[in-house]
Amino acid sequence: MDLIGEEEKKALMEVIEAGYLFRYGDLSNPRFKAKVWNLEREFANKIGSKYGLAVTSGTTALLTALWSLGIGPGNEVIVPGYTFIASITSIIFSRAIPILAEVDKTLTLDPQDVIKKITPKTKAIMLVHMLGNPGHLNEMVKIAENNNLLLLEDCAQSMGAKYENKSVGTFGQMGAFSLNVYKTISAGDGGMVVTDDEDLYKRAFAIHDQGHLPLRQGVEQGKRSVLGLNFRMNELTAAVAQAQLKKLDYIRNKLKENKHILKSIISTNKEIEFRHILDKYGDVGTLLTFFMPTAESAEKLANKLETTTISKSGWHVYNNMEHFLQKMTVTDEGCPFTCPYYNSEIEYKKGMLPQTDELLNRAINISVGVSDAGLGSAYGIHVTSTREEIQEKGEFLLNAIEQSLD
Repeated sequence: MDLIGEEEKKALMEVIEAGYLFRYGDLSNPRFKAKVWNLEREFANKIGSKYGLAVTSGTTALLTALWSLGIGPGNEVIVPGYTFIASITSIIFSRAIPILAEVDKTLTLDPQDVIKKITPKTKAIMLVHMLGNPGHLNEMVKIAENNNLLLLEDCAQSMGAKYENKSVGTFGQMGAFSLNVYKTISAGDGGMVVTDDEDLYKRAFAIHDQGHLPLRQGVEQGKRSVLGLNFRMNELTAAVAQAQLKKLDYIRNKLKENKHILKSIISTNKEIEFRHILDKYGDVGTLLTFFMPTAESAEKLANKLETTTISKSGWHVYNNMEHFLQKMTVTDEGCPFTCPYYNSEIEYKKGMLPQTDELLNRAINISVGVSDAGLGSAYGIHVTSTREEIQEKGEFLLNAIEQSLD
């Protein structure tokens, strides 16, 4: 939210003064500014996808994509144990079964563990591009193709990330993005679904708006083949998102510049290991992540920085998702409906992903543009930080690292 300014204010006032806040309208009516309509096309064009669909959040983007792909009861979806809980709950609310898999030093899905987790019930892989960086896309595309699986990319934390000069979200059948306050660009909340498949787009559109077909301008009557809900974005949210989208290249370049400066300062310490980046040119730069030699030294450093290790970063780590780990039945207050997840023979418990646990116990997130205690990035810099501020923060961080290694 550091770069919310006159552009967003102007876009909002244009909608407010016109007095037309609904996403649909007559294009010949000067009061209708078609902000949602234009955002969808500009967003899709920006990342190189044929179709974009604006929804209310990153979570509803995932739900819309999962339902569009036909994910349902009995299907298994492989998902990392290190991701925001929405990745997992969207699978559950699709009435499918989440299969937790390990992450490697990229902090994204480990391809080898994904292969081990495939069963005859597996229908899809949800590849989460965590902390602004792409996961193992070439490997995941190949695994999905070889096993006749669907690939859904969760890009909530990686708007602006690329892999081999191609945007994340465009490798699988569908991609889901977030416009939440803690993301690269933000409208306060909101989400986007992207795809190159026209049939998937039409199905997603119907799901997000009560079964309607795309391009409607008013009340439609007629036969529908899809049941939907209401995940529609309004004109005000789209106005802010559209203004933010125009700033994406600047934000990305500034973040990468600031991250380079910060990383160069602490790189003098050879005992820390930086998170593996699969495409250094595709890095968004929102966070600087590294591993301390031991869990004990990482804990010491986190305390000095008044933050936490990644392992303690709330509902981004499966071990901390208490409402997911507990087994519920259809009679329990927390169970919304009969769901295969609750009745499956799979046991979800703390410590079930030892490789992930070991890495996250040693991992530290430093903010470059996303300061979020829930990510363990309470300490760091911002997109607007000056070189002097970065230098000061970097020297303090380097000193804290060295003290924690004593």
